[in-house]
Amino acid sequence: MHSTTLSLLVGIATIFLFYVLRTPKLRRNGQPLRRPPNTLPLVGNGILFLQDRHKLFSWFVKCEQQFGFETFQISVPSLPPGVVINDPENLEYVFKNEGIFTKGDFFKRRSWDLFGNGIINADGDLWKVQRKAGLNFLSNANLKVLTDVALPEYLDRTIRDLQEKDAGSIVDLEEVLHELTTQIMGQMAYNMNIHNSDPFSKSFDFASGATGKRFQNPLWQITEIFLGREFRESVARVKAFGSMLVANAVEARKVEQNAESKTSFGQVSGSLINSLLDSIDDQEMVADAALNYLSAGRDTTAQALTWTFYLLMRNPAIAEAARKDVSDYVGPLNGSSGSQTRVIFDSAKLHSTALPYIAAIFYEALRLYPPVPFELKQCGKATTLPDGTFLPKDAVLLWCTWAMNRSRLIWGDDADEFKPERWLENGSLVSKTAFEYPVFNGGPRTCLGKKMAESVAIQVIATLVLKFDFEPIDRKERVSKNSLTLPMEGGLPCRVSSHR
Repeated sequence: MHSTTLSLLVGIATIFLFYVLRTPKLRRNGQPLRRPPNTLPLVGNGILFLQDRHKLFSWFVKCEQQFGFETFQISVPSLPPGVVINDPENLEYVFKNEGIFTKGDFFKRRSWDLFGNGIINADGDLWKVQRKAGLNFLSNANLKVLTDVALPEYLDRTIRDLQEKDAGSIVDLEEVLHELTTQIMGQMAYNMNIHNSDPFSKSFDFASGATGKRFQNPLWQITEIFLGREFRESVARVKAFGSMLVANAVEARKVEQNAESKTSFGQVSGSLINSLLDSIDDQEMVADAALNYLSAGRDTTAQALTWTFYLLMRNPAIAEAARKDVSDYVGPLNGSSGSQTRVIFDSAKLHSTALPYIAAIFYEALRLYPPVPFELKQCGKATTLPDGTFLPKDAVLLWCTWAMNRSRLIWGDDADEFKPERWLENGSLVSKTAFEYPVFNGGPRTCLGKKMAESVAIQVIATLVLKFDFEPIDRKERVSKNSLTLPMEGGLPCRVSSHR
């Protein structure tokens, strides 16, 4: 009797595990999709996804090299079936069919605590409202104030702080750049003096890292019961900060002010939070939206700049070429570029043709170190990709920008090299489609802040390479730490001295 009962229990457990752990086979033109390396029985790719993210990046690159543009299936126990795409034609289809490929429950359940109803999670009408508010904030008039007034003012402070350092002293350049973007975004978007050293910033960084780990850990809901205290406390501080942003803006709107007496900078300050308040009645929802935009505006640009200077320090010949390019440009405008704090730029040309080599450096750094290295969507309804892959409703679709940007099929045999020249043709900047170079996403969800990020980056890179010499403290390869974006593990310590 005992053995019969035991056999029955084993049988029930086996059947249960089979239905829980099995992943339906997805097909392309009737044929099952291939599975990637390191796929194990029952657990699929679940164990693989638990490793450090920089190792995961390498795995995705290996898969891209093995599969090329071929779609392949990944699986994690208890989760919907998923595929990885590398083909620009498939990605174009995804970008152009926002109604089919949504954020979905898979993404929202993991990111909800931190981002709530903000634009990162939103779909449909709520997304449209928040995007419109962002477009109002990022108008051409506001971008001109950013380029001509706000950025030079805060960049002046950064330059003075660096010049006051003892020659050869060690500085965390990531911290310097993050402080710059945090202050600019805080003042322009929210009319608040925000610093990267504030408790909010540290709490957000931790919460972002913990949220990122949820996408790698299928048991996150269980593990966080025992290990999630710091995450919950960090989210609470972030949410409290979001509420304060809204409360301050509401209070400021009650105070009558003479707009004509304001400077151009003053008229822009707080314009994003005010646009959100004009568009959304729910203040909690406004707080979520404000926090989403703050993260996107300060984190991704600072991280992209950090990786740019990391690459320039590892490639001194390119850094020197950049310095010469800037020197040739600012000479006629500034006279002597070394005699004053600020390097004056012609903002009308800054974004387009004035410094194509500096722009090429930035694009190339974004290619090798994209601020958002992974993107995923969930199928709101069944669909078929251009290559014939059938995706049932709720299937998860993922593309690894990190791996696509290293594809030899798209970028050539030198895809692993830092080569800004690939972006230039006859001295002019060339472009790639969003489907080949999805750093700024694409389709209706193309990054709103693309132009702002480019304008800030070109001016910051040009100014700092002209003014300073940066020397790495070692030749150690830097990697990313866990996050939803691409912060550098351990920052970017380097020796800085004024250029003579």
